[in-house]
Amino acid sequence: MPSSYNYMGMELMVTGENAGTWGTKTNTNLNIIQQAATGYHSQSIAGGAQTTALLITDGDSTSTTDSLTNAARNAIIELTGSISGNQIVTIPNGTEKFYLIKNSTSGSFTVQIKGASDSGSGTTFAATDKGTKLIYINGQNVTYVELGSGGTSWQAVKTSTFTAVAGEGYFCDTNTSGAFQANLPLTATQGDEVRFIDYADTFDTANLTVGRNGHKIQGAASDLVVATEGAAFGLVYVDATKGWLLTEK
Repeated sequence: MPSSYNYMGMELMVTGENAGTWGTKTNTNLNIIQQAATGYHSQSIAGGAQTTALLITDGDSTSTTDSLTNAARNAIIELTGSISGNQIVTIPNGTEKFYLIKNSTSGSFTVQIKGASDSGSGTTFAATDKGTKLIYINGQNVTYVELGSGGTSWQAVKTSTFTAVAGEGYFCDTNTSGAFQANLPLTATQGDEVRFIDYADTFDTANLTVGRNGHKIQGAASDLVVATEGAAFGLVYVDATKGWLLTEK
């Protein structure tokens, strides 16, 4: 019975096989384990709208910058390059592991991470999201791993129209330049959250409008106008039916 390979590309040798080469093959397997546990890979996805397939090669422990050959085996993957269209990055079928994915691309376009035959939408970096996501793939489908509450990244005070990013909180000052609009993220995945606070206690006289940006809010296809002085609230994305729901009412 010849050798077989697991989903990480490690060679599973049988008794009596590969005489005289066990040392080399075992060292290759150990290098593969190291890559899977702590390895870092930088991968350019520069260009227009496209799908980039990260790969795992059986019995091969090489990992070279911008080479797709074993990109998907590494634990930490940094996506780089200037993008001029929305990107899709896929992970091979059968892979079962966690990844830290850092979006270091330039260009205001989305980057979607999914399994090669993912039946869901995977997880997506919004056009302005140049952060890092912890994800898990169960052999087919990619899931964004939420690390719990307290993870809101609070931004500098906003005084004019902007587009929010999932996981961020915003101090909104409608006193300085008057009423303005905070648009929700263009793409949303179940569990995404954003938060807003009335910085100057002026939402009652100069309203904050939360733009739905193509999604529903509280199940309605309309923007949310906030006219309560001192309002502080969050929104969490559920699904296409309800869209974004208020976490405080």
